[in-house]
Amino acid sequence: MKKVFACLVFVSMAIAGTSVQASPGDGSKVAARATDMTRRIAERTKLTEGQYVKVRALNVRLLTEMADLRKQFANDAVEMDKAMAEVQMRYEWDLAAVLGPKRMMAYEEMKTNFTAVNMR
Repeated sequence: MKKVFACLVFVSMAIAGTSVQASPGDGSKVAARATDMTRRIAERTKLTEGQYVKVRALNVRLLTEMADLRKQFANDAVEMDKAMAEVQMRYEWDLAAVLGPKRMMAYEEMKTNFTAVNMR
């Protein structure tokens, strides 16, 4: 449960600062935020160019799905948390497939440090 909460906090912090909505006019906001997230991951994990492209696509999908879930479950926080946890778990599974074990460890460390700093 702690890991799920930490993941949700990480995702929330990652998309904080910009109101990401999955409407056609806001595609550039999602793309810009995904690029920012991918750059931060790339700095810590030393991604190859191919991995960068794949991770950015995963980040776009994550941000879009999270925005959709916020709209869909606006009146049901419990269901929204469950759905977001599922999306986050799928994201991390797919991310692990792209990064491999060493880079995934670096990502996990980055995520832990990021959430620990922001939870103070």
